[in-house]
Amino acid sequence: MIEQIPSQWLIMGSTVVAVVMGTIVMTIRAKSAKKPASAKKIILPPLFMSTGALMFIFEYFRVQPLQIMEALVVGLLFSTVLIWTSKFEVKNDDIYLKPSKAFIFILFVLLVVRLIAKIILSSTIDVGELSGMFWLLAFGMIVPWRIAMFIQFKKLEKTLVDKQTQKPTFTS
Repeated sequence: MIEQIPSQWLIMGSTVVAVVMGTIVMTIRAKSAKKPASAKKIILPPLFMSTGALMFIFEYFRVQPLQIMEALVVGLLFSTVLIWTSKFEVKNDDIYLKPSKAFIFILFVLLVVRLIAKIILSSTIDVGELSGMFWLLAFGMIVPWRIAMFIQFKKLEKTLVDKQTQKPTFTS
């Protein structure tokens, strides 16, 4: 059925979906900075996203091993920028994600780069394969980013717990 839809329409549709999802991510990120972070909030997004791997059950979305490596490497490179802009801070004995104006800008730039790459690559790679590659790119970006966030969160959480369990010392 998907094969019957003209590839131009699929590209335009997936581009609109990418822009909408990017906007949703930016909005969620802005709101989440106002609430304390938790390990669950860091770990769950990649787990939820992993269900997208079911797309590879269908031949239409399968990609070649070289394309898998390319997508994952690009995703890893993009994740370094996200890792660089994601920092935590302690407020009132809670851990918060520091709001970063650079993060929103970088997320927007990554979205634009992704859209331009999709338009360019769609002339040489089938739409289904391209969809699979961009899912791999996104997954290859979010997993290292969230692992780095989790490690940073746990270190900060440990220092917070250590600080709270220290016994007061009396000096005379």
